[in-house]
Amino acid sequence: MTRIHDLPAHRLLAMVRRRELSPTEITEHFLDRIERYDRHYGAYITVTPEKALEQARHARKRVMRDTPENLPPLLGLPLPIKDLDAVAGVRLTHGSTLFRDAVASADSDMVARLRKAGAVLPGKTNTPEFGSACYTENAIAPPTRNPWNTDLSPGGSSGGAAAAVAARLAPAAQGSDGGGSIRIPAGACGLFGLKPTRGRISGAPTKPDLVGLSTAGPLTRDVRDAALLLDVMTLSRPGDYFTAPPLPPGETFVDHVDREPGRLRVGYYATTGSVGIPVHPDVLAAHEEAVRLLEELGHDVEEIPNPVDAHFGGAFMEDFQVVWAAMASAAPVDPSREGEQSLLNRWLRERAAATPVPDYIAACVRLQQGVRSLVAATEPFDAVLSPTLAMPPVPIGHFTGGGPQEEFARMNEFTPFTSVYNVSGQPSASVPLHWSPDGLPIGVMLTGRMGGEGLLLSLSAQLERARPWADRVPPGLDDRPGPPVSKGGRGAPVDP
Repeated sequence: MTRIHDLPAHRLLAMVRRRELSPTEITEHFLDRIERYDRHYGAYITVTPEKALEQARHARKRVMRDTPENLPPLLGLPLPIKDLDAVAGVRLTHGSTLFRDAVASADSDMVARLRKAGAVLPGKTNTPEFGSACYTENAIAPPTRNPWNTDLSPGGSSGGAAAAVAARLAPAAQGSDGGGSIRIPAGACGLFGLKPTRGRISGAPTKPDLVGLSTAGPLTRDVRDAALLLDVMTLSRPGDYFTAPPLPPGETFVDHVDREPGRLRVGYYATTGSVGIPVHPDVLAAHEEAVRLLEELGHDVEEIPNPVDAHFGGAFMEDFQVVWAAMASAAPVDPSREGEQSLLNRWLRERAAATPVPDYIAACVRLQQGVRSLVAATEPFDAVLSPTLAMPPVPIGHFTGGGPQEEFARMNEFTPFTSVYNVSGQPSASVPLHWSPDGLPIGVMLTGRMGGEGLLLSLSAQLERARPWADRVPPGLDDRPGPPVSKGGRGAPVDP
């Protein structure tokens, strides 16, 4: 018998509209799963059952009162929010002891849009401090664990969001991506994760655009659910530095999921170029399998040079680190409490403070010059294929213990493919086409033209139809032993 948590988001929403399932029934089901099983995974940092049930009861009244065509698109869907975004009246910790007890006074504009669309907000998902790391371990909660093997990390910084979806503790989740933070955990947890085009989703009112590395986006079990969320999350606000090209009037991203992509020209690469980071054999096998599948589907596939080497002159990693450190320095930390941050964030902020403004500007100039070259060179291609990560999921604690500089180096070794597309601003998605001989997910990454999420979704949906993945379930999902995450029960603050 199919259980509620086995169903994708779009199926749940359709059943709500047909009055076959109640929003309260769905919400209670997921809240029960969170209470019973999240101690194994640490996906949530805060759970808000009373608020969620109140929202679900309101959604149930809407279903009974309105006709299906008048119902908002996400009515009754439980959708957790990453704990870097504000939800009114709920803790906003940023994964930091500095903000352990902080409570948001208002929704971010994106969260307000999800709420207006009828989403039920069951809580906040775990994240590393300020989202600075590619794994999900912090000082205020136990580490988030990968549902495919709880000894392993789900990646980050949207690791809590990915673990919640993979463990069926949520049908879908909101994440954010500044250097791969949606695609990394999607690749490690067997999910579809989409980083939209720069400017597609505003960070208003409080998140500055800065150099435009970071954007919100969806983490889902299938492509249709990602398109559905993207249609709702898309928004721009006056004063945004960046805006994405809009869809034609009357068109939606969901429309593209049902549209065959046609014969495409796809470039591919799987090397890390001059940085010399090795790529694991299982990752190469996944990449080669994806190349073959694209060819079988009739696409023109050709190898291209590593874009970092070809367009950034060998300076990309250093320049990106300068900008990443500058972004870390933007976190609102009381100077008297700098020492309470993680070693990584202290190191990044110290590096930013020691970087002269002309050096920062020079790094930004080189990165933009590289982007102009990259975008021009890849314009003839409808999509570019690469690995998502350089290795399969790694153990909890893999990145820490050697000091912050070693930690950052290990992060680069794990994620050499993702950040270039944060710099370029192109839409990019991790697609879960492969599982290793050890049964671990291995994602591949597809990147499109600026504003090209529609074609990227069409191609991803075609791949999903050819090699379905959404029904793959981590072994022992509902009875895995693991350490407790919360001493206080459902909805209680999480103690370290």
